Amino acid sequence: MKPEQIVEATLFASQTPLTPAELARADEGLSDTVVEEAIQLLRERYEADEAAFQIYQLGDGYQVLTRPEFAPYLERFDSVPRPPHLSAAALESLAIIAYRQPIGRIQIEDVRGVSASSVLRTLLDWELVTVVGRGEGLGRPLLYGTTDRFLEHFGLKGLSDLPSAEELPVELGAPEDQPDWEPLPEPEAMSEAEPELEAEPEEESELEAEPERDAGFEFVIEQDPASADAGEPPAVGAPSSDSLL
Repeated sequence: MKPEQIVEATLFASQTPLTPAELARADEGLSDTVVEEAIQLLRERYEADEAAFQIYQLGDGYQVLTRPEFAPYLERFDSVPRPPHLSAAALESLAIIAYRQPIGRIQIEDVRGVSASSVLRTLLDWELVTVVGRGEGLGRPLLYGTTDRFLEHFGLKGLSDLPSAEELPVELGAPEDQPDWEPLPEPEAMSEAEPELEAEPEEESELEAEPERDAGFEFVIEQDPASADAGEPPAVGAPSSDSLL
């Protein structure tokens, strides 16, 4: 069996991105280098055949997904999975965390001007953010950062793919100095770690079937759909072009 056939079958069957090291476990004859070469060969083959799908890099992993230009056709079918839509409030909080991480709840609320407790709970439930450490200040507050799931959701290779701060339509209020903080040695269970994240009943749900468009701010990531190596967001299994960022 050829390496590219093994890699193709594994990626096709997987519902989540796989790293080269994970793909190499499929066969004793595979290594990270062989897997990378196989992925490049498959990408070139799909380009030459004008296939409706391509291998995209999401974070540190790879996944086979349909090309963005086929989204209008796929949206006609309820059987095609779609990523969840986050409300404008959730997107705002997620953007603040992405650009200012590690950051605490109080700092997020200072930027947004409203409570962020229920928003944080939503983002934690969807595994878009996680606790990355504790601040050195009074009470040692929990600090949050984005996850690999965040990169997968928005079709990013890494945080460097985010628009620069100068390109954003609003100022996120980035602090001049990053606060002192200590990374967590082990992931903490959120139910025990932070009682301050109890949902506030007066706030509306931060997950909506269709997000509001009159939010305080919104930004998009524009990528060239003609190049798979550019890591453009796919049509299925990754964010649509009107999601965050």
